Amino acid sequence: ASSLQTSIATKMAALSLSTSALGLAHGVAPPRGSPSISMMAKATGKDTLIALAEEQQIPMGFWDPLKLADKDFWSEGNDATVGWLRHAEIKHGRVAMAAFVGFCVQSNGIHFPWDIKGGILGDAATALSYGDLSAIPAPVDQWAAVPTAGKLQILGTIAVLEFVGETMEPHYMRGGKPGFYPSLKDAAGGGKGNIPHPVPLDLYDPFGFFEGDSEEKKARGRNVEINNGRAAMLGIFGLICASKGLIVPGLDSLGIAQATAEPMSYFGPNDAGLPFVENMLKFDIASFGQPQ
Repeated sequence: ASSLQTSIATKMAALSLSTSALGLAHGVAPPRGSPSISMMAKATGKDTLIALAEEQQIPMGFWDPLKLADKDFWSEGNDATVGWLRHAEIKHGRVAMAAFVGFCVQSNGIHFPWDIKGGILGDAATALSYGDLSAIPAPVDQWAAVPTAGKLQILGTIAVLEFVGETMEPHYMRGGKPGFYPSLKDAAGGGKGNIPHPVPLDLYDPFGFFEGDSEEKKARGRNVEINNGRAAMLGIFGLICASKGLIVPGLDSLGIAQATAEPMSYFGPNDAGLPFVENMLKFDIASFGQPQ
């Protein structure tokens, strides 16, 4: 089992190095003493992106083929647009890094030892353990088998985290740090009141390991995170595509389990009892929404 995980990690490490030639990322920290590192704390428009490209050691420099850095989304101004784009990229990169690791873990049968549904207080006849999900070979199919209640709980948690994230002051579209996440402890209970119960740990640095880091070290870490996130976005989509039978150079020989579920659909046939899901399932994504 560990051989698949090791092989995947090796292949994706090679992929991340090869994509650096396209200016897409590798996890190399920028050199110390970079003169513009202090200005990266806040989004200040296109010039910030040009300086970031140099700090992140992108070989081809600033690369914006769609000219997004020149846009003005929602008539909020270019600085706000760049702040939104940077924040969105960082968030997608973080999700992709978690997804890539999760795909490797799930592919190797690693799972929690308890039940996801039922348990000692539930009905044994309808119980579902994490081991049962782990027995399904493909991670995409494992997700499809998660009970509807579990998917709704995850969706609700994401909604709460998104809500709290948008309360950052100053906002990332108003000069705040893209990628910054406010304290959950401050948002709970006696704090701003955005969460109705106490939260013992923060989402970022829950144990306070990085409290003493300098701003320079934090800025270097953010650049490394962005690079790794870009590589992870390529990596997780490569794994998903390979699991659906598509040709992905470097991954085809790994023996990745083939999935039958639709990876781009949060809900599936098992969730047809939810509003609108049954109608959604009638559309063929491969045919761009044409009814089946």
